[in-house]
Amino acid sequence: MQVTTVGLDLAKNIFQVHGVSENGEVAFNQALRRAQLLAFFEKLPPCLVGMEACGSSHYWARELSKLGHDVRLIPAMYVKPYVKRGKSDAVDAAAICEAVTRPTMRFVAIKSEEQQGVLFLHRARDLIVRQRTQLSNMLRGLLAEFGIVIAQGIGSAVKFAKGVLDGDKPGIPEVAIDVLGNLSNQLVALHPRVRWYEMRMRLQARQDPHVMLLRTIPGVGPVTASAIVATAGDASQFRNGREFAAWLGLTPLNRSSGGKERLGRISKMGDQYIRRLLVTGMTSRLRQMKTHPERVDPWARALLERKPVRLATVAMANKTARIIWAVLTKNEYYRAHTA
Repeated sequence: MQVTTVGLDLAKNIFQVHGVSENGEVAFNQALRRAQLLAFFEKLPPCLVGMEACGSSHYWARELSKLGHDVRLIPAMYVKPYVKRGKSDAVDAAAICEAVTRPTMRFVAIKSEEQQGVLFLHRARDLIVRQRTQLSNMLRGLLAEFGIVIAQGIGSAVKFAKGVLDGDKPGIPEVAIDVLGNLSNQLVALHPRVRWYEMRMRLQARQDPHVMLLRTIPGVGPVTASAIVATAGDASQFRNGREFAAWLGLTPLNRSSGGKERLGRISKMGDQYIRRLLVTGMTSRLRQMKTHPERVDPWARALLERKPVRLATVAMANKTARIIWAVLTKNEYYRAHTA
């Protein structure tokens, strides 16, 4: 019995494989240890292998592709409807095996080692930024109990922490002074690390021509451009700009029925990190309207006149996502639309 399709349920140590033949008969459904997985697939003839897009899935997809298999990654939420009943590794592997053969199934592009290396950098920076924000918020909250208020902005918190380390300590109990000094030391140490990650990203961005193309788009900086290229990879996997925007969760939810069109809030189904970067970039663009109104296009100004600020920034992020798709697929610099 020749196996044509295999569903692979990934894990840390114990993997479940479910194989079927061309006529749909189950050839095997067994558990394998991590050290046995590659040897098992080396003995199989080239076949279709389905996996959920999760941790380590891109690594295993690259390794199995080297053995000649056609590997496809499926979003986990698209596998769930094919689970028959209950929850076990064997049931999940069978569901993956069935889902991967559906003609309308959507798949995730396999990332290269270079892409995951850049994402490694982004994930580490995001962690350091969140830790710095947590420390500054902790300082503000604790000092507010003693009537001490730190000005807004991360720069003000770092400046206050440096003052504490230099001996400018507020009049609070001694035990609180010790805690304040410890937190201030952590905050001052984290702040330059964020700058190091940003500088490393800028150096990495200069080596990728696609990142340089995206940086010509207003509101898209080196961090955003690098994250998009590393996450999306080849933009031609999307049929149009709207699919790319929907992949990022920037398109409204469609709840239409009975011939009546009802659109709700944005879906937020995509990559939260990239979506946040795009919205932050568009917020920065709107802030430029006060000092440099010529830098904001008339469409954005007209939108802001009739819509709230946050809704306008999300709409601008949606439009920018479609521009990003066009720039990547056409491999051209951004050219502003002229009336």
